[in-house]
Amino acid sequence: MKFGKKGKLAPRFIGPFEILEKVGAVTYRLALSPSLSEVHNVFHVSMLRKYHPNPSHVLQWEPLELRIDMSFKETPIQILYHQVRQLRSKAVPLVKVLWRYHDLEEATWEHKEEMKAMYPNLFYP
Repeated sequence: MKFGKKGKLAPRFIGPFEILEKVGAVTYRLALSPSLSEVHNVFHVSMLRKYHPNPSHVLQWEPLELRIDMSFKETPIQILYHQVRQLRSKAVPLVKVLWRYHDLEEATWEHKEEMKAMYPNLFYP
């Protein structure tokens, strides 16, 4: 299930959740966990992603720490790569950040100076 966005083209998914019923032509009602009881349980098909079962796949679901306004704070786990993107007149230092509750494929490129200011513990002294 898609649960908001952070930046361009950075989908965020949580789940899997069981589909209880088809409500309309393109909407489904899901069986959400009790921690998501404040979230409306009917979703458009574009917000869902198909789960491909694999007998050897064990799901490890981490509950999200939701605030009262049904949002949560993204926290980075580690810096994966450093890169300097060369533009015409300047160089832009970037870092690839792995975020909590997300897979390696969902890591994002962020400005190094902004990340260093917000999360100095991720950088070596």
